[in-house]
Amino acid sequence: MSIYGDKAYEAFFKGYNCSQCVALAFASEMGLTEEQALKLASGFGGGFGRMREVCGAFSGITMVLGALYGNTDPAKKTQTYTEIQALAEQYRQRNGGGSIICRELLGLKQAEGTPVASARTPEYYKKRPCPELVRLAADLMAEYIEQHPLGAQE
Repeated sequence: MSIYGDKAYEAFFKGYNCSQCVALAFASEMGLTEEQALKLASGFGGGFGRMREVCGAFSGITMVLGALYGNTDPAKKTQTYTEIQALAEQYRQRNGGGSIICRELLGLKQAEGTPVASARTPEYYKKRPCPELVRLAADLMAEYIEQHPLGAQE
């Protein structure tokens, strides 16, 4: 566990979506204010606008990786995609659900069909794996940064 995982976990209980939790944990590393990180990640929660597609916590990993290690050279797309796919595999292996798809991680057959977020009640928190998923995602990103120091030549 990392301080980033703890920060992401705590953010979930403040009402932020999964993507916001991961982005918030790395806001300063990305050169963003907390407000900027929260705004940037706001649409990715609930598996992209509550459509239950790609897990918001994994979307957060993707945003942080892009902000810290991304490129502006079209010829380097493969390098970025390779790193994202490797992180996706690690996320699948460690999350207990074997997926990066929100609805699969939540045990849903399909999305609820509404953009209205669920109320954050004690019952909600009991049935959601999300707090642990945002912790895992932030921990994975922290491990990645440790293994790939910023500013190091590759």
